[in-house]
Amino acid sequence: MKYLIVHAHPEPQSLTSSLKDVVVKELESQGHEVRVSDLYAQKWKTSIDSNDFEQVSKNERLAIVQASQDAYTRGTLTEDVKKEQEKIFWADTVIFSFPLWWFSMPAILKGWFDRVYSCGLAYGVGEYNASHWGDRYGEGAFSGKRAMLLVTVGGSEVHYSARGISGPLEDILFPINHGMLFYPGFTVLPPIVLHNTISVTEQGFQNASNEIRQRLRNIYSIRPIPYRKQNYGDYLIPSLVLRDDIKSGSKGFSIHKNGMQE
Repeated sequence: MKYLIVHAHPEPQSLTSSLKDVVVKELESQGHEVRVSDLYAQKWKTSIDSNDFEQVSKNERLAIVQASQDAYTRGTLTEDVKKEQEKIFWADTVIFSFPLWWFSMPAILKGWFDRVYSCGLAYGVGEYNASHWGDRYGEGAFSGKRAMLLVTVGGSEVHYSARGISGPLEDILFPINHGMLFYPGFTVLPPIVLHNTISVTEQGFQNASNEIRQRLRNIYSIRPIPYRKQNYGDYLIPSLVLRDDIKSGSKGFSIHKNGMQE
């Protein structure tokens, strides 16, 4: 199988980078093909701006969505963006490796999504009619591919629990898992998370490495996060609001997961 690892940490000797190396070695030992997009090493351009779209004059007002769609359709995206898009299409599974900084991903990784997820590729696609509201949330260009997060977190696990002061980590990662991955069609696997990164011992690193290896060896049997698909009847079209008879009275991110019982 083919794996793409999109890695975002500026220090090659960091815990996050070391865990990424564990992933690469384990996958290669299983005979898989692996490519790595090391964003800091690549000096990835973070901000999307007029330099991304050669067809837009420097004196012209930049309309990001239209410029992105035009460049994607014409094949005039910048070469760095084209290469990353090609890697996604090449891969069967994409793993995003990053530290949790200020309750989100590093800016350089967010910039990867901003620039690589072109209009016409990751959004703004599919038919819009009375029963189908575009190819997104379970449909889209990346359907049939899997994605997973490998996240290092400075705080303790209890801080990110259901009643912890930082809020549930599942909720913090929801915009990434559901919005950035499930939206354009990825099947999303539960994340691998390592807490208390500042105080991780050598034994703690070995334990985390073993957990990662075990997860990767059994990755095909892991049950994906059961997000509800947009166009399969759970949401009203065109409002895209969950039907009243599903999770009645409930709110929050959890209602967008399909449990065994409603």
